Amino acid sequence: MAEEQERWVERATEQASTMADRIFAAAHGRAVWSDPVQANGYTVITASEVIAGGGFGSGFGSGRSPGDAAAAASQDRTNEGSGGGSGGGGGAMGRPVATVIIGPDGVRVRPIVDVTKIALAAVTTWAAMAMTIMSLRRFGRKSRR
Repeated sequence: MAEEQERWVERATEQASTMADRIFAAAHGRAVWSDPVQANGYTVITASEVIAGGGFGSGFGSGRSPGDAAAAASQDRTNEGSGGGSGGGGGAMGRPVATVIIGPDGVRVRPIVDVTKIALAAVTTWAAMAMTIMSLRRFGRKSRR
């Protein structure tokens, strides 16, 4: 039983290490800074935001199920039970946030504005405010009665 647990822990540790390596491989310098593009005396480099995260969980169990009196009385080791399990996940994402423009007139940094993200934030904020106002109005009507 202990040998099985040791093998299981070794496999789980190996899987966690592999997953962490894959997630952190996305957060390297080449993911943040693009290759320079040159044209007409200008060099343009894109800067990106890279976000990576992950999680891992595991468990193990052993023993007989409650109420298994027959197995307990016979001391039958084949019915002892055991367990195991592990899982993990992760991801990485990147999005451009600025361009660095190098030219004869100097270096300029221009932000990249994500209009869709701003619009979604505005709609979400408006919806939350509308729901809050409706709830307050309902609560006000109930309290007047």
